[in-house]
Amino acid sequence: MKFNEVIGQENAKERLLQMANEDRIPHAMMLCGASGSGTFALAVAFASFLLGERDSAETPQQRNAEAMLRKLEHPDLHFTFPVIRPEGVSADRKITSSDFIKEWHEMLNAESPYFTIDVWLDRMNAGNKQARIFEAESDELARALSLKSSQGGWKVSIIWLPERMNNECANKLLKLLEEPPSQTLFIMACEEPDLLLETVRSRVQRIDIPKIDTAAIEQALTERRGIDAETAHRVARSSNGDWLKAIGELSASNENKLFLDMFKMLMRLAYKRDVKELKKWSDAVSTYGREKQIRLLTYFSRMVRENFMYNFRNEQLTYMTKDEEDFARNFARFINEANVIAISEEIEKAIRGIRQNASAKIVFFDFAMQMIMMLIAK
Repeated sequence: MKFNEVIGQENAKERLLQMANEDRIPHAMMLCGASGSGTFALAVAFASFLLGERDSAETPQQRNAEAMLRKLEHPDLHFTFPVIRPEGVSADRKITSSDFIKEWHEMLNAESPYFTIDVWLDRMNAGNKQARIFEAESDELARALSLKSSQGGWKVSIIWLPERMNNECANKLLKLLEEPPSQTLFIMACEEPDLLLETVRSRVQRIDIPKIDTAAIEQALTERRGIDAETAHRVARSSNGDWLKAIGELSASNENKLFLDMFKMLMRLAYKRDVKELKKWSDAVSTYGREKQIRLLTYFSRMVRENFMYNFRNEQLTYMTKDEEDFARNFARFINEANVIAISEEIEKAIRGIRQNASAKIVFFDFAMQMIMMLIAK
């Protein structure tokens, strides 16, 4: 993958290239940004550049490197990512990224380096399981990186979502970061750096990746997706700097439409104080996988913010799709100074509960009951 395939993020591209040109590449860096900002895409583009991919291949070695990098199967490029323990596999069996490398490459070829954890979970048939980077991963990575570079240059280890490492893995990785193999670069593509051990964070050079510029998303929609200018403009604004949201908005069956329907249903039932139907609502949501439940609640948090800001009647302050705005037109007045903070806190409380493996039925029913009280506070 080349830098010109990364959407927006011109400052980040320039900074990474400057590091390479000035020979100031650290042994470990962490690209931190929200899902959809392109942290993984930047990591892959930088790794590809270091391993020989250029705009024009002039030598047989460069052409060979480009052929391998086109499929992201270069022998000096190593991927580490969260995985699950498959059904029926013994607890004594050590699970690593290599167990799912076929599915990983199939996903990258199908989705490009822009994808969500949910897409990856689907590829692994994870069901309700949460993906983790287990202890054995560090041992395997240490063995792989101890080998001499096959091409006589850099060895690059890309770690996607390092915050999902368990403590045993993180502590072993720490030793690798303290004494890295020669001419080896670790690139972490991280979404929630605060969940990563402080000792690991202190050993890497952190680069914060901002949301993608709206104009860059708008341009990519028109040039890469053939979207008309008006639709591209609205979608780009509502995506709030997230390429994945922009692409999702174009899909007729995208997840956000489901989330909006569930948000509408929750708020209408809470306003009517229909406890029986709210129980059915919470039971339905509890059947989602935990990752999807967290995304649902995160979406609710955004909708609460957008509906609150809608009351100010300033379109520059809101970032909603047409369907979301149509609902906000009548609902926004119910989210105001009296309850916006309390509702947001209840959403965060529910997210914590799901992350801590609390019963989803209890978490969502309690959340629904709290919404009755919150709407009364209007």
